[in-house]
Amino acid sequence: MPNAATLIELDERIAILRANLSELTEQAAAYSGAADEDRAAERISEQQAQLDELLKQREQLAR
Repeated sequence: MPNAATLIELDERIAILRANLSELTEQAAAYSGAADEDRAAERISEQQAQLDELLKQREQLAR
């Protein structure tokens, strides 16, 4: 049986990353200029990678 505290912690971290991604996407839409767009895309990519890893961990724990 998965540790409930661990699942709750993962769920909280997942929620934070999803909120971050939403905010970064909104910010990226407002940027103008290649350097700003590149920086935004890099931050979005990093956050998405972290989210993917946490979702993978959560899925494994929930089994």
